[in-house]
Amino acid sequence: MTPLVDSHVHLDDARFDVDRNRVLERARDAGVGAMIVPAIAAPGWQALADLAKEHGDVFPAYGMHPMFLPRHRLADCDLLDQWLDTHRAVAVGEIGLDYFVEDLDRDRQLVLFDRQLSIATNHRLPVIIHARRAVDAVIAAIRRHPGTSGVVHSFSGSAEQAEQLFKLGFLVGIGGPVTYPRAQRLRRVVAKLPMEQLLLESDAPDQPGIAHRGQRNEPSSIAETLAELAALRGERVERVAAVTTANAQRLFDIGTPAH
Repeated sequence: MTPLVDSHVHLDDARFDVDRNRVLERARDAGVGAMIVPAIAAPGWQALADLAKEHGDVFPAYGMHPMFLPRHRLADCDLLDQWLDTHRAVAVGEIGLDYFVEDLDRDRQLVLFDRQLSIATNHRLPVIIHARRAVDAVIAAIRRHPGTSGVVHSFSGSAEQAEQLFKLGFLVGIGGPVTYPRAQRLRRVVAKLPMEQLLLESDAPDQPGIAHRGQRNEPSSIAETLAELAALRGERVERVAAVTTANAQRLFDIGTPAH
């Protein structure tokens, strides 16, 4: 079967410090050939760069996650611009908007999001977007930056929002939540989206699928997400694997994942 791409995994998270190499081995054994790792804040960029240098199947993205707003300074945007001049990246991320957490300043989120979208466009990189309770606001921001491409990770929006995103050149990341039978709307939406819009993701160590509920998630779990996605769509697992991997290769320009 085609090697899989985990399009969103936080391998640099401290929860992997005790067994990171074994986590990587389990992912490879499960057929994962490439892993995209988005940063969350500037102080972590160097460690992520070091991790990617050590492992050829780990690909870094750099950015400022909206949930960690208190950690970010406006000057970090200039730092990001300079960082991308000298460090290889497959995307700018994780960036975006979080309107679920009420005490996160929405205006400041928007300023940082817009700045990072501009930086991505200038560097001709796709973006990895966090959009929790904020898909419409994210779509509006993308429209202000024509030519931007990327993925809205852990997509939980409507079919209409997904269609708007696809027309704007955006894919959607599908992970553990789709394996829960109670996620009825998500499962209905995912079953009908164009295959060319779908990416597999784990969001590990968060968002485990139903088989690992309450446990630390790992990138190896995307094999289970793949099986669920294929079943929901009435497709062969091999076809979904081939198309989602091709989607990731095209978006992130990573070449053919390793076997």
